[in-house]
Amino acid sequence: MTQRMILISTNHPHLRFSSGDVLRVLYLVYQGEGKELPSLAIVFTHSRSIRKMNREFLKHDYGTDVIAFPLGEDGGVEGEIYINLDAARKQAHEYGVTYTQESRRLLIHGALHLLGYDDTTLRRKKKMNEREDMYLELMKRKKRK
Repeated sequence: MTQRMILISTNHPHLRFSSGDVLRVLYLVYQGEGKELPSLAIVFTHSRSIRKMNREFLKHDYGTDVIAFPLGEDGGVEGEIYINLDAARKQAHEYGVTYTQESRRLLIHGALHLLGYDDTTLRRKKKMNEREDMYLELMKRKKRK
């Protein structure tokens, strides 16, 4: 049996996100999708870093809030999710939600990408948003118990 691990790293100079929350979100999403949680690397970063990655690896010369890379199983880590905490803070303010809620949404979004969801069309984007909303609501319910 292969041992699974979740690597969590933060290279943002000021903002943070709870490691416990990362694990709760990931287990909830993978369980909800009927999949076994793989070994993942979760990196919390800043706007400049994620824009550089977006340009270098995806050939998009603009900032973004989350990037997910599915990886082969040979290296041990099966996926990487990069979350822009600057975007999480800005979007939380714009959407009238907490920083934690928006950071969770970005993590859920990245996990859904690794699970094969995409948001390249309006229909697919709507489906992803519905799944994000569902998992955020489940997180709220679990907190109340």
